[in-house]
Amino acid sequence: MEIPKEELIGVLSQFNPWWRGEAIADLPRWRRAAFRDLYEWITIPPAPRALMLSGARQVGKTTLLQQAIEKLLTEGVSPANILYATFDHPFLKLAGVDAVINAWREREPKIGGMEYIFLDEVQFIKDWGTWVKIQVDFNKQRRIIFTGSAMPLSKDSQESGVGRWHAIKLTTLSFYEYLQIKKLELPPIPPVNSLTALFGWDSKLFYSCRELASAYIGHFHEYLLRGGFPQTSLVESLTQAQRLLREDIIDKVLKRDMTAMFGVRRVVELEHTFLYLCMHDGGLLDMTNLCANLSVTRQTAQNYIEHLEAAHLIYKLPPYGYGKDVLRGKFKIYLADAAIVPAVMLKGKTVLEDATALGSLTETAVFKHLFARYYTQNVKFSYWRDKKNNEVDLVAEVAGDMIPFEVKYRAQHTDLKDLKGLVNLIDSKKLSRGYVVTKSLDDFGAMNYPNSEKKIIMKIPAPLLCYWMGLSELGSFASD
Repeated sequence: MEIPKEELIGVLSQFNPWWRGEAIADLPRWRRAAFRDLYEWITIPPAPRALMLSGARQVGKTTLLQQAIEKLLTEGVSPANILYATFDHPFLKLAGVDAVINAWREREPKIGGMEYIFLDEVQFIKDWGTWVKIQVDFNKQRRIIFTGSAMPLSKDSQESGVGRWHAIKLTTLSFYEYLQIKKLELPPIPPVNSLTALFGWDSKLFYSCRELASAYIGHFHEYLLRGGFPQTSLVESLTQAQRLLREDIIDKVLKRDMTAMFGVRRVVELEHTFLYLCMHDGGLLDMTNLCANLSVTRQTAQNYIEHLEAAHLIYKLPPYGYGKDVLRGKFKIYLADAAIVPAVMLKGKTVLEDATALGSLTETAVFKHLFARYYTQNVKFSYWRDKKNNEVDLVAEVAGDMIPFEVKYRAQHTDLKDLKGLVNLIDSKKLSRGYVVTKSLDDFGAMNYPNSEKKIIMKIPAPLLCYWMGLSELGSFASD
C-alpha cells in the first residue's frame, strides 16, 4: 500500500528528534550489560555484518537502540546519517522499508560518512532477511541494526543470515541488573569472575559473603515475582506490575503477534497451550498429555510450541545425548522469565508460600541467568537422566567442558544422598566439578565427595549465583 511521502516524513520526524536538534526524551541513564557488545558491533564490528538484537517484548531492545543512537551523536556522527524506524507503526509497516529509507533521504540528505539504520520489529517487513542480505552485500557505507520480538525464520531468511548478521540475544533483566534499575543500596558482595574461583575460598570468605548476602534474599524473591522486564520492575504495586506483564504477554504477543506473524487463527488453543506450559514450567514436556488435555493434534501443538519459542517466551532443552537418544527423549521447557507464571496464573505473592512452586521459579531464573551468561560461547544446554531416572536439572557443554547444575531450592540443607543424579553424572563422565543451587545462605560451600578427599561439588545459594551470573564483564550500568 502506498502511503503519502509527507505522511511518512511526518512519522519519521517524530521518531528521529535529533534531526531537529532535540534530545531523545525520557531515555534512561542506566544501560544493560549487553550495551557494550551492541555498541562494539555498531561502531567497530569484528566482521562486516548487520546486527540483530532479538528478545521478547518489553525487555528493553528499543531503549538499547536509542542509547546507542545517543552515544553515536555525542561522538560526532551527523544526525542526518542516523535513521530509526519501528515497523510496529501501521504507516511504516504498510509503506515498507524502501519507502521509509527514501522518505528519510528526502527529509535528510546524506552527509559524508557511515550511515546507521536502526530498524525496530523487522518481523513486520516483507522478506526482511533478503533485504538485510542485499544491504550487507552491496551497501558497505551502511550499518544495519535491527530488532525482532517474534522472528519466524524461513529457510530463505536462514540462508540469508549466514555470515550476514550477528545476533545478540537479550534476555530479561538479570538479578544484578534488577537491583541496579531499582537503585537499591545494598552491601556489596565480593565479585566472582568464575564459579571455579569459589573452590579456592577459605571459611572466612564464605562467612563474610553469607553475612553480606542476607540483605539480598527478600529482593530475590521480589525479583522472582516481578521479573526482569524493565517496565514492570519499576512499577510500585506488585499487583499492577503482574497485570501489565500478563497483558503484554496474553494480549500483545499471543493475540496480536501470533496472528500477524504466524497466521494463528485459533488463538484460544494457543493460549491454552501456553497456560499448560506455565503449569509445567521447568518440567518435561509430555506431548501426549498436552494433546489429550487440550484436544489438539500433535502437529498443532508442535506448531504452537515453535511459535512460542520464536517469540522468545520459552526455551526448550533436549535430554543429554546425541542422535536417537535425543529424538526419543522428552524436551524440558523453561519460560523466558520466572515472573511469567505468577503473573499469568494470577498467583501473586502466594507462590512464595508454595515450596514446590518457588523451587520451580528459581530453577527457571537459574537457567535464564546461565543462558544469558554463556550463550555467546556456543554453549549447548541439556538435562541429564540415567536409567534409574536420577536426574540433573541443567548441563552446560562449553569449550569441550561439561558443567552440571542441580537446583535444590528448599529449606533443608543438601547432602550427597540428595544428589544421586549429580554424583552418578560426575562419576560416569569423570567431570572435574559440579554445582548445586541452594536456598539457605548457610547451605553454601564445597562438599566432600564420596570416598575421596576431593571437593568438586560446590553449593551456591540461588541469589548469589544469579547475582554473579548477571555481574558480567560485558558491561555495567555506567552512563558512559
